[in-house]
Amino acid sequence: MILPIVAYGDAVLRKKCKTITQDYPNLKEIIDNMYETMYNALGVGLAAPQIGIPIRLFLVDATPFAEDETFTEAEKEALKDFKRTFINAKILEEEGDEWAFNEGCLSIPNIREDVFRQPKIKMEYQDENFETHVEEFDGIIARIIQHEYDHIEGVLFTDKISSFKKRLIKSKLLNISKGKIVIDYKMRFPEASKKR
Repeated sequence: MILPIVAYGDAVLRKKCKTITQDYPNLKEIIDNMYETMYNALGVGLAAPQIGIPIRLFLVDATPFAEDETFTEAEKEALKDFKRTFINAKILEEEGDEWAFNEGCLSIPNIREDVFRQPKIKMEYQDENFETHVEEFDGIIARIIQHEYDHIEGVLFTDKISSFKKRLIKSKLLNISKGKIVIDYKMRFPEASKKR
């Protein structure tokens, strides 16, 4: 089922999310719905708070980036089949010189900004079967994971840009929170839910 994506301004996007156990209610259904919602919105990642559930769960499917001509053949190959579900993720290490990449977010449509992140991470997480993994990721895959990981920590990519750029996009962010945008996927706006 395609769910509405929570828009900028909703308090759930600012919550540090809770760790879950295998018996979390309807977890398989939530994960299936999140994949369907992400694909419908043409995203490469989606975190549970973006559908209004403050739990430590996010998905990544980097496959669409495999077609991007800006990446090397080796990078495209790595991106081609990278699809993972991350539960109770913890970044253990981040290393390397920070690099800029133009990021966007399904909860903050029509806004893209350069964000600096370290290129290599080591992470511990559980998959959908609650098997624990410790893995290293780098490049664009690390970048997508860091962006989604921020969501379960209550952090948005707009928090990582300069004060000057924040001022430039302030009115756009306000319009998003009020639902004054045109977007081709379902969204839930904080101003609209206050009126109920």
